[in-house]
Amino acid sequence: MGSPRAPASLGEAGRRFWRGIVAVYELSAGELELLRQACRVVDLLERADVALIDEELTVAGSMGQARAHPLLAASAEQRRTLEALVRSLALPMPDEVEGRHRSPNAVAAAQARWREQRAARHG
Repeated sequence: MGSPRAPASLGEAGRRFWRGIVAVYELSAGELELLRQACRVVDLLERADVALIDEELTVAGSMGQARAHPLLAASAEQRRTLEALVRSLALPMPDEVEGRHRSPNAVAAAQARWREQRAARHG
């Protein structure tokens, strides 16, 4: 069976993310839904990044004060959402057969161990 096709509603950034995940992992229906949601967030982040390219990063507040552009806060929130969705997928680390839910610190520690092991084998 081939990899599941990306939903037609996704933009290019979301489709790239989808293809990158399904090329490596075989996902259940629930995981595919989490991936679809994550891909939508990737598309939203791409749109926000494009919109901010020619914008000032500050805008005038109600009293004329400088304040952060609203897209910056929206983008930060979407990045947190993406992180939570990807963490919910619980994709296996390179040395695992099955993934599990981890804290961000546990993920970083596992990745560091994997890099060290890989460097020792190829170093």
